[in-house]
Amino acid sequence: MQSLHWRVFQVLFLCLASLAVVGCNNSKGGKASGPKTNTKRIIFLTNTDDPFWDALLSGLKEGDKQHKLADAGLSVSRDVNDGTAAGQIEKLRQYATQDDIAGVAISVIQADSLAIAEEMRNLQKKGVKVISVDGDVNRKQFRDARTYYIGTENFVGGKALGTATKALLEAKGFKEGGYVQYAGYTDNDNARSRMDGVKEAIGSAYTQLDRMADGTDLPKAYDNVRYAIQNHKNLIAHIGIWAYNAPCIADVVKETGTRDKCIVATFDAQAAAITALEAGNIDVMVVQNPFDMGVQTVRLLKAMIKDDQATIKEMFPRAGSEDGDVYTTGLRVVVPNAKSPVKPTLFDPKVVEYMLLPDFKAWLDKYRLHSS
Repeated sequence: MQSLHWRVFQVLFLCLASLAVVGCNNSKGGKASGPKTNTKRIIFLTNTDDPFWDALLSGLKEGDKQHKLADAGLSVSRDVNDGTAAGQIEKLRQYATQDDIAGVAISVIQADSLAIAEEMRNLQKKGVKVISVDGDVNRKQFRDARTYYIGTENFVGGKALGTATKALLEAKGFKEGGYVQYAGYTDNDNARSRMDGVKEAIGSAYTQLDRMADGTDLPKAYDNVRYAIQNHKNLIAHIGIWAYNAPCIADVVKETGTRDKCIVATFDAQAAAITALEAGNIDVMVVQNPFDMGVQTVRLLKAMIKDDQATIKEMFPRAGSEDGDVYTTGLRVVVPNAKSPVKPTLFDPKVVEYMLLPDFKAWLDKYRLHSS
């Protein structure tokens, strides 16, 4: 029995030795299927946990393929924030302790947050390339916290939504009345800029009754719509600024039986919002292109990390001039059908693409997306 035990021991020893050799070879970048140890990471940090970011994640993956990150010794991943400024601050601090992070893209949750801006600056001091995407910092105060911004020109997007809302109100015979705008945070750059754009385009005939923040708390987002209906008897339009606001508004106006008394105009295209548009509970959506934001994020950060000045110049030909550090992705105005009073002649086709819902759904299907 001792001889048998000895032979078993020898076999186990040889197996372990073989595994150790393979492990050593892998650590040197042999034929291992996993990532190389010298791979540098690009991180995209969201502002909230929302289906909007699923389309961006698809764009990050597409950008990874198009720009061959692995060949450049890079990888990309998405990190989901908890919907608070504190969450973003903590994650940025964590990134500063990780030497394999070469680039960070962030959708800034609060434009006026000095603490977020300071952590972005700290990353840059470490040599990490930092850009903002979708949500920017307060450009007057903290522009230096990031090098570039990629995303919607939010004031322009707000004007598009305001223009569409005005056309819908006039078509319904509303010559005066009030509207409420809903967002996660009213001091967020994209929310504030969009709401300002809506207000300018909708005109003085209609009164902005309130800007209601929900702190990305979904039950509160629903309650805000209910409170607005209860408190404002002259409320004729609900305007949803963040993606999840759209289905919240659609559900509540249906629940309260007020759908025929108001216009519902929203940003973004959650799957639930698309269903609501199809069912007649939303009148118009201004839709961003988070998919392209993801692709362009990868393109830019790879170029910055590898000092590819030709690509950077191609993306930012006006660098050094006013807003020359801004790369604008597309905007679409989506209506249910051709009977909508919102017509393509209301918009500059160089800035806004007009789409009927069936055409928009076909675009989503092309890229296997459920939202945008």
